[in-house]
Amino acid sequence: MGKHLFFFLVLFFASSGCEQSIHSSTSKSDINSFKSGEGALLLTRFKSLEDLKKVVQIQYGAAVPFSTGAITPQPYVRLTHRCGEREVTSILKTGVNESDFLRARNGNVWDKILLLLKSPFAVWNRRDLMIIESLGRKRPPLFGKGDVAFFDIAAAMVYNISDDDFKSMSSEDFSEKGYLNTFNHITAQAIMTSIFSEKVADFVADVHERNRLPELITGTFNEDDLTDVENGPMDNYIDLINNEWGQDLGKLLRNKYGISHHTHWTPQLLADYLNDVQSYYSWAFQIAFKPFKATDEIIIQLASKINIVLIDVPKIIKS
Repeated sequence: MGKHLFFFLVLFFASSGCEQSIHSSTSKSDINSFKSGEGALLLTRFKSLEDLKKVVQIQYGAAVPFSTGAITPQPYVRLTHRCGEREVTSILKTGVNESDFLRARNGNVWDKILLLLKSPFAVWNRRDLMIIESLGRKRPPLFGKGDVAFFDIAAAMVYNISDDDFKSMSSEDFSEKGYLNTFNHITAQAIMTSIFSEKVADFVADVHERNRLPELITGTFNEDDLTDVENGPMDNYIDLINNEWGQDLGKLLRNKYGISHHTHWTPQLLADYLNDVQSYYSWAFQIAFKPFKATDEIIIQLASKINIVLIDVPKIIKS
């Protein structure tokens, strides 16, 4: 990791405020006020939901969503995470989830109409959501042998952790719910935000988190939920906060590289982008990384895939 790049990212996160679309505060902080582990969160650092509440403020409530014309208060959960003197907040409300999209895709015309009524945003942004879905999963029949997805980039980042830091870490840190999960959420959200928008990235994140555990919004967990560290509410709440950090990072890198829907992603651009993301992880977890190179096969594959999906959307939709 280059010293100048590391300093640049630390300076940004230490001195700039959050600019979330629906929630945030803006503040300044001295670089020296940041400590190891602040910012991004790692599930393996917490043993219970009560343990997480020492770091993340969790509030449950209900409000009338006037914008939808509803008259019944709808529940929500507000998560606030302070890093130095900065705060990021995630608000999860009731809404569509991944199962609703599967029913619309595999069902009849009425299932599709129901999705439209429940979430006009999904229909208005169908193009972007289809592209994101393609980037989020492997599709060798469409993109060829060796196709890669967001998860593969996260796995490569785990592999890039320096040998010295790797040796000092626990086996839990390298489990599916360790660094791999944190890297996957933050990196994917950063890329989505850079290419599309924070609102689209946040929509995708919330659709995913609502799917398995609807009690996240109300806090009415049973004992099994509370004792299941890897698949209980603590995992989802950490994901929600990490999604916010990813969106912040995505906005920074979008501005730095001038990224838009029309950007042509060269292997060098993608390598530089992902090395910046790794620099953020270096700051958050006080670990070092081996850098990505433009000649890495995974970089070449993903850069090519991004360019294909941004241009050939009709082919993706038909498939």
